[in-house]
Amino acid sequence: MRMSKKLTLWIVVGTLASCSLVAQAKPNIVMFYIDDWAWNGSPVAMDDSMENSRMPVVQMPNVERLAKEGMKFRNAYGSPQCSPARVCVQTGQSNPRSGFTVYLGSKEPYYDTQKEYEKFPLVPNVSDMELDEDAVTIAEALKPLGYVSAHIGKWHMRGDPGKEGYVLHDGPTTNDPGNTLKAHLKPGEPTPKRLPRDMSDPKLMFSITEKAIGFIEEQAKKGNPFYVQISHYAMHAGRECLDKTREKYLKHPLVRAWYKENNKHPDTINRKDDPAIWLGMGEDLDGRIGAVIDKTRELGIEDNTYFVVVADNGYRHEELQLKPDLKQPLHGRKWWLWDGGIRVPMIVKGPRIKVGSVFNGNVVNCDFLPTFVDWAGGDWKELQNIDGVSLAGYMAGEKPDEAFLNRNLYFHYPHYRSSVPHSVMICGSSKVVHFYHRPDIPMLFDLSGDIGEVTNIAKQYPEKHKKLYGEMMSYLKEVGARFPKANPDYDPEVYKADRKTKERLQWGPFEGRRTLDEDEI
Repeated sequence: MRMSKKLTLWIVVGTLASCSLVAQAKPNIVMFYIDDWAWNGSPVAMDDSMENSRMPVVQMPNVERLAKEGMKFRNAYGSPQCSPARVCVQTGQSNPRSGFTVYLGSKEPYYDTQKEYEKFPLVPNVSDMELDEDAVTIAEALKPLGYVSAHIGKWHMRGDPGKEGYVLHDGPTTNDPGNTLKAHLKPGEPTPKRLPRDMSDPKLMFSITEKAIGFIEEQAKKGNPFYVQISHYAMHAGRECLDKTREKYLKHPLVRAWYKENNKHPDTINRKDDPAIWLGMGEDLDGRIGAVIDKTRELGIEDNTYFVVVADNGYRHEELQLKPDLKQPLHGRKWWLWDGGIRVPMIVKGPRIKVGSVFNGNVVNCDFLPTFVDWAGGDWKELQNIDGVSLAGYMAGEKPDEAFLNRNLYFHYPHYRSSVPHSVMICGSSKVVHFYHRPDIPMLFDLSGDIGEVTNIAKQYPEKHKKLYGEMMSYLKEVGARFPKANPDYDPEVYKADRKTKERLQWGPFEGRRTLDEDEI
């Protein structure tokens, strides 16, 4: 069944591509997929009117150059966690459709019966554990169009990238290889709290880049159009950077002031708390992005290559507080469906993309597969069972119509972590949020004037909430999404005592106006 469906797609897309007139060689596609990188995690302002939509201390000149020479996206969305986001990218499917909603496993077919949650308000759901066999990946969709594809770095979807069309890959990697300090420890040896002086390949940034450049050189020499996804382990926790880069940021006045204010010393601070290492990690990452771009220029293929820089999920970088006057622009963080957990930075440069442009429509990780097929000369509308659409025309200057601007984007997280089971739908600037343990609290937000999701307007606009909520639930049921259920064994005291419940209560449902967090005030 799997091969027949995929083979049918390849024949259809390949035939359509061969019948079209191509004015120039097929473009190459390079995606830099960054781990745990907040919407405001780079020096590029994702909203030019918001100073706190950027990270002013970190230096990332190559990312800034891409933004100046290409298009940045104000309203780009990922997923609340890295693995579901990667499935969306590969398949063009939303997480509720794919069923891959979190990187957790269970032997149960529907409900998560882990002992950890047995007294919680809800019985949460399990998640799919691999890509669906019939799902068509980017590599499989591009192959009949003449492309050779590589996936280098973090895969984190289990399974075998080689069976998904990738001729070069690192296997079913998780977060672990990127934590290079931990990877070289002996059994039972504690993870170092500080960086050693011989940190030469932090987060494998340099070796990943070298491998990608080797692939690019080989395909350019053969004249093959290519797709390479460089899935970096940065900026994930387990902070690592070159020693010389850290030394540079140790001298920064704002970093020095932070050390003094927090009574920290560079020689004794835990690396997970060290802003100099996080900033250094960002700059080292930017250098590796620049190395790939420079190689394409050297090979004479830069002008015929699309470069995509995007994060997998939202995040909350406390390093913004190095500049005291800047406060967090978004609510929540990773694991939540507040915009702080799903809104991501995104920049694209390439053929026909207007220099220095900004796109304000909503885009989502499901859009990459159809967009890449469109760039490659195929008919993306022949892709079946996907939720994304091609952005190629909009990147080339086409004005989006109302249907696109007001399409529904679906996010579904029926699990516990630091968060709770909840679902979200975004339509234009409207966002409906539903918490399954409190269905009595309807939630609706207008992101056009409330990007921080401070004021719940559901009671002011009950008909609008009813309509959007109905559309969200209809879609979730249509695609077979899993739903949590009330727990008959719920024990409020056990739930309250859990170490993560403070955040669950703080960032859970609310009526009217929520209390701002300390870093938002």
